[in-house]
Amino acid sequence: MKDMDRTAAFEKALATWVSWVDTNIDPSKTRVFFQGISPNHYRGLEWNERGANTCQGQTTPLSGSRYPGALPPAVAVVKRALSKIKKPVTLLDITALSLLRKDGHPSIYGNSGAKGLDCTHWCIAGVPDTWNEILYHLISYEK
Repeated sequence: MKDMDRTAAFEKALATWVSWVDTNIDPSKTRVFFQGISPNHYRGLEWNERGANTCQGQTTPLSGSRYPGALPPAVAVVKRALSKIKKPVTLLDITALSLLRKDGHPSIYGNSGAKGLDCTHWCIAGVPDTWNEILYHLISYEK
């Protein structure tokens, strides 16, 4: 659908995924993992930095363990979808951890070169490495 609301589209996509998992997955043979929302950092006010409109120029993570801003709306979509699924799914919840890394993905070497940011990719080592460490732990130690 042209110009469909992104949140509504995500909700539809996850409903389709939930239906597919419930229909096609045999939990005795397959484990299902769902990676949570990878956030962007477009509003410095969310991390109490008035002058920042994007993550450009951010060089340090937020201190502490709580993000001062709101969670992305897509987090609620994921929670609703996972509450409806009948088969077991392990959520690799990377959202809160990733929100704290406002420094982790600014790059002027992405889609628009030096004219724009590429905030859809995590360019600084650490963030995706941590996601992988969590997944490895879940695969290796969770029963």
